[in-house]
Amino acid sequence: MLSPYPQLVRAGFRRYATYRQAALAGLTTNIVFGLLRAAVLVAVLAERPVVAGYDVAAAVTYVWLGQGLLTVVLLWGDTELYRRIRSGDVVVDLGRPWDLQAAMLATDLGRAGFAVLARLVPPVAFGAWAFPFRWPEQASTWALFAVSALLGVVVSFGVRFLLNASAFWLLDARGVIAMWGVVGGVLSGLVVPLAWFPEWARTALAFTPMPSLFQIPIDVFLERGNAPGALAAQAGWAVALLAAGRVALRRGSRRLVVQGG
Repeated sequence: MLSPYPQLVRAGFRRYATYRQAALAGLTTNIVFGLLRAAVLVAVLAERPVVAGYDVAAAVTYVWLGQGLLTVVLLWGDTELYRRIRSGDVVVDLGRPWDLQAAMLATDLGRAGFAVLARLVPPVAFGAWAFPFRWPEQASTWALFAVSALLGVVVSFGVRFLLNASAFWLLDARGVIAMWGVVGGVLSGLVVPLAWFPEWARTALAFTPMPSLFQIPIDVFLERGNAPGALAAQAGWAVALLAAGRVALRRGSRRLVVQGG
């Protein structure tokens, strides 16, 4: 029997490619906020030309890569599993001849593939046209960045899966997901570079998956630090989060309570 997961990757791509007007609206919003964020960082660097290794070109590149990766990594907005647990539809999903976590990951990878084309490439192209931009100096960096971005998607999926799976116990996971929305962008390096944080904060975050979402892919593109070591850290968190998700799904399905029945 053919594996369903490649088909689910394609289905995820087609699903999100259907909403072209929504993608265009989101792209416009990303560019507007990118202009605002770039203006703020350029103003900061006008007072001090280099901050923690970031000059104007590096800071602007950081902004536009972050704006582009925002939808690729998908930090916010994923509540599908939570809604299916709350409605009881997850019972049908668990009875299908697939692994639910792997099926959702495959669909998410398809979504991310469309986001690369529609939401990553255009903002980066605009930023490179409108501002000084720091392109990689080594050809291998492009491949390393692609791998790092992919691992960032998997790490993000692992976090989102666990947050949604909390609905097995909480029934209403909106509070947990909302809290993630508050802290996720700041602690992952989306709002400001983590290199600008105090040393104690950087040290603490190094022991979390947070930098794997945005800061590490951006650092790989900017050729900052040890790229192989950073990718190894991302891969380790991806495996750990997926494993934790499998445990949560297995235990949650054992005590599943369908509301209204």
